[in-house]
Amino acid sequence: MNIFKKMYCRIYQGAFRIAMPLLPYREPITLDSVLDIKSVLKSNNIHRVLIVTDKGVRGLGLTASLEEDLKNEEIFVSVYDDTVPNPTIDCIEQGLNQYIADQCQAIIAFGGGSVMDCAKIIGARVVKPNQPVSKMQGLLKIRKKLPLLIAIPTTAGTGSETTIAAVITDSKTHHKYPINDFNLIPHFAVLDANLTLGLPKGLTATTGMDALTHAIEAFIGKSTTKKTRQCSLEACRLILENLPKAYTNGKDKEARQNMLRASYLAGLAFTRSYVGYVHAIAHSLGGKYGIAHGLANAVILPYMLTEFGNSATKKLKAIAVHCGLTDENTPEKIAASKLINKITEMNASMQIPNKLDGVKDRDIPELAKIADKEANPLYPVPKLMTAAELEEIYRLIQK
Repeated sequence: MNIFKKMYCRIYQGAFRIAMPLLPYREPITLDSVLDIKSVLKSNNIHRVLIVTDKGVRGLGLTASLEEDLKNEEIFVSVYDDTVPNPTIDCIEQGLNQYIADQCQAIIAFGGGSVMDCAKIIGARVVKPNQPVSKMQGLLKIRKKLPLLIAIPTTAGTGSETTIAAVITDSKTHHKYPINDFNLIPHFAVLDANLTLGLPKGLTATTGMDALTHAIEAFIGKSTTKKTRQCSLEACRLILENLPKAYTNGKDKEARQNMLRASYLAGLAFTRSYVGYVHAIAHSLGGKYGIAHGLANAVILPYMLTEFGNSATKKLKAIAVHCGLTDENTPEKIAASKLINKITEMNASMQIPNKLDGVKDRDIPELAKIADKEANPLYPVPKLMTAAELEEIYRLIQK
């Protein structure tokens, strides 16, 4: 990267770091069970709600008890269950129309990251009816309070229940882009391990590695705070200790609860300290090929950490020490290698490949430009890279 672009990126990131204490970040209020939701709605005088979910979650019967519970309290329930992975603008407009037609007053997101992202932007469209989703791309384009939003994660990975971010795919161009606004942070987050006990092994693995990517990218970046560093480190420890247990025994409630906690902490960290090139590349792959976000992150992460080299070794050592992989006396490069090797070994043990199918040579320059546009100058990565340099990462992960 040339010196002038590098200076611009670091000045831009520095301005955000300085402004961070003044920005209106907030944490959602956490609830332990879906059974607590009815009292929240009643205390807010809400009588009509839209549950946003997907066919898989509803087909498993996970929303049934909540639907019944709310109806018993004479709260009208409308269910939009057509959310797709990598939610599209079409999904959002359908959900918005249903919200309006059924005169809803609040939104409950019940599912994984795609569901929560979809619900957030439905809420944004409710309060910004004249602003199309395409005009919300980027930072602080919403600037209005959403209807009451309750997030119920059924996977332990995205951290979307805590964040200012939603990632949407343009239905026509298939371009995937983030929308970031403080008003997208849910008002309540329900961390109920019972809802994750039946999660398939593959989804357990990739969503767990998604949370680990959040925690690591937030920690090694240049816009951390004491709080985000603490959240990241604890999230990393919880994931390295509990993800293998949750993967091996899906009914291990303690491991599942710890993974929900880790995902939540990682979300708190990256919504303030941002992510990095792993996410930018993963978003481009999801938009172009529909590759699941957690899978893409899991595959890319060890390659990118290796690419960062000396710029990240000190912080990677801190993670390795906190997680008990090594001790303070270990040289930084060796400690960093231990962490990267641990990630690679965890991927292999959970049947996550080290390469991705379908990444075409002819697409790589355009994909790299998309990742570059997303990441620079916003993401405070340890080492700045150009689109041309990012192309090499795409080639490393090609099968």
